[in-house]
Amino acid sequence: MRKNSVFFLGAVAGTCLTLLATAPRSEFWIAAARAATNAETYSQLNLFGDVFERVKADYVEKPDDAKLIEGAINGMITSLDPHSRYMNEQAWHDMQETTHGEFGGLGIEVTMEDGLVKVVSPMDGTPAARAGIMSGDLITSIDGDAVQGLTLEQAVNKMKGPVHTTTKLKIERKGADKPIDVSIEREIIQVKPVSFRTNGGDIGYIRISSFNEQTTEGLHKAVADIMKEIPQDKLAGYVVDLRNNPGGLLDQAVSVSGTFLARGEVVSTRGRTPEETQRYSARTGDITKGKPLVVLINGGSASASEIVAGALHDHKRATLIGTRSFGKGSVQTIIPLGTGNGALALTTARYFTPSGHSIQAKGITPDVEVLQDVPPELKGRADIKGEASMRGHLSAEGAEQTGSQAYVPPDEKDDKALAAAYNLLRGITVNAGVPASKTAVPN
Repeated sequence: MRKNSVFFLGAVAGTCLTLLATAPRSEFWIAAARAATNAETYSQLNLFGDVFERVKADYVEKPDDAKLIEGAINGMITSLDPHSRYMNEQAWHDMQETTHGEFGGLGIEVTMEDGLVKVVSPMDGTPAARAGIMSGDLITSIDGDAVQGLTLEQAVNKMKGPVHTTTKLKIERKGADKPIDVSIEREIIQVKPVSFRTNGGDIGYIRISSFNEQTTEGLHKAVADIMKEIPQDKLAGYVVDLRNNPGGLLDQAVSVSGTFLARGEVVSTRGRTPEETQRYSARTGDITKGKPLVVLINGGSASASEIVAGALHDHKRATLIGTRSFGKGSVQTIIPLGTGNGALALTTARYFTPSGHSIQAKGITPDVEVLQDVPPELKGRADIKGEASMRGHLSAEGAEQTGSQAYVPPDEKDDKALAAAYNLLRGITVNAGVPASKTAVPN
């Protein structure tokens, strides 16, 4: 990923004049059109300056210049797509804490949709998860203050606070007759991105809940511990659970994929400029020694999760079971803006699976579709709309897909997708070799 951005803002006037003088007629008109575009841009910047000065001079109360500028930047960036955003110094610091794997708060991954905060996924074992927050929930107010009109960073900051204090959220949930009021006590969130258990002494189950700086290390430790607990001759394979994993760092997605691949491309990124067109390949080598692999995905599996699922699927290394993934197929580059100025998270490229498939606004369809049995009180609330429903999203290559189930039963005995994975690894037929069906796989 690009760490520094260099922008060329000018050119030598004499050179420009020489090109204009010697260019063929068609190129002359192209150059003239570009000059007119630049002139229009400078005119718009002058307009911005005029508005800024008018607000400073005539607004009913003396405005804060820094807040005006930050508001203008936020307006510009949020007009691009749902994932580009400006982070002031505090928000930038908070994001760094998140990627390191420890921070204070409630434990939810969120985005902005139609001016409201939308829950992508609650993190495993956090206050938000224990309070029943679900993927797809819309947070409309925080401690009695409306979210409408706030930036994502402002809303997130309102949900943070001293440990053991309480914040009150008002939530709109699909299928609910009225808004839901939830009180959640803040905690220090220590994200343990990888957990594991052995099932029946023959299968290693690995849950990856996020992709932060600790994920690959945690995965390698989980595989090593499973190998210690289950002899190789009795180990039927691994289940990697990526359900409701909202993603994270690209390099971690690459290294996690490489943990299960002997070699080959994991993902490629393609942007407007050559430097944003890159290929990432597996380097570690398959530390599971080629044991069978099943990956679980659902409507809450996004971004880095989809990179891993797509790579393992395209290399025929894993069978995918569950429901269609979220469909976030874009890459954001973090561009620090200098001391005290925060950073820019800018969408700079789309990513593609090894076969050249873009999942943007479409998601990844599993080999075996398994629909969970949803409790009556959650009927109509178990689906998440996905990337294609987000205002301003990058368009898909081909038909877009919206809506996919994101419910994971809290009790393992009710988890039909997990049961299908275990059956497959134990050689029990679950129709894994046929395209995804439209109905649940019977167990």
